[in-house]
Amino acid sequence: MEVEFSYNKPQVIQALRYHFISRKEIRILLILVNVFAIFAAVLFYLKKIYPLAFLLSSFLWITLMGALWFFLPYSVYRRERTFKDHFRAKLEDQHFFITNGRGGRSWAWREFSNFLETPHFFHLYFDSRSFFLLPKGAFGDKDALHSARVFFKEKISK
Repeated sequence: MEVEFSYNKPQVIQALRYHFISRKEIRILLILVNVFAIFAAVLFYLKKIYPLAFLLSSFLWITLMGALWFFLPYSVYRRERTFKDHFRAKLEDQHFFITNGRGGRSWAWREFSNFLETPHFFHLYFDSRSFFLLPKGAFGDKDALHSARVFFKEKISK
């Protein structure tokens, strides 16, 4: 199976958000900060804490959400030249090939640790921090997309 694709910035930003939110430590941090913010709001409502403490917890919550939703995805997008190239990917039985105007690279399927499907992309993970985004739109129709999904499930063990 061979596909050609370029990246769409809003879709890549959303995919990067999925990546950050899917990380276990970030989810735990989000839960803890949300519980802390709710606890501070309840204590403020019951007049057990001063308004400054509530404002500080609210500021912490807003800062964390802003960092996860805006700063991290946009900074990764700006830093990576990959998202501005046009690619040709070839999915074969033993290898995944990727080429662009500057060259190419191939990986054996065993080098991928898992994959994640999001609304616009397949995230092909090498480890918990490095991954490759393969746009679902590159596969064209629903049958080709379904074939790719089945192919990834078969080749990449979770």
